Amino acid sequence: MAMVCDICGYTYDPEAGDPDNGIEAGTAFEDLPDDWTCPLCGAAKADFVDE
Repeated sequence: MAMVCDICGYTYDPEAGDPDNGIEAGTAFEDLPDDWTCPLCGAAKADFVDE
């Protein structure tokens, strides 16, 4: 399930991951490290909502 940053609108797509920040494709949002932040604005995981 994709999650959207409530601050800037960035969409985390688990199928794509976040390769620029070491997150492999196929990584579910809930499996991201607790200290992972939005790659666009730096918001915390808690600032993401269901798409």
